[in-house]
Amino acid sequence: MKITVETRARAPIERVWQAYTTPEDIMQWNAASEDWHTTRAQVDLREGGAFSFRMEAKDGSVAFDFAGTYMKVVPHRLIEYSMADGRAARVEFSPAPGAVAVTVTFDGEASHSTEQQRYGWQAILDNFARYVEGQR
Repeated sequence: MKITVETRARAPIERVWQAYTTPEDIMQWNAASEDWHTTRAQVDLREGGAFSFRMEAKDGSVAFDFAGTYMKVVPHRLIEYSMADGRAARVEFSPAPGAVAVTVTFDGEASHSTEQQRYGWQAILDNFARYVEGQR
């Protein structure tokens, strides 16, 4: 099952791309809610390169690594990756009026409902847009 989420970031494509792909930036926006944060981000942004983001509840109750391998990278346009569990995702960066549309399509997983997954990924993407726009 494919799930799609989208946001629009009002910033130049170069800034949007940088914020989405730079570890220091990722650690600032990669959380679905205020009680979570990303404590580590590693990015080898090239086809065949690996990524890993350590996501933790701020109270220390739970943590996990979101990791995978980049399958295709087209700067300022596209990132495709395979997650450690074998699921795939595609991130598209497209011009939009006064903004950049960022669309993420990913394979859902069985342990959470489609709605929960869509909500969580959308919340992270909305955090991303707020972060990028706040960097002006």
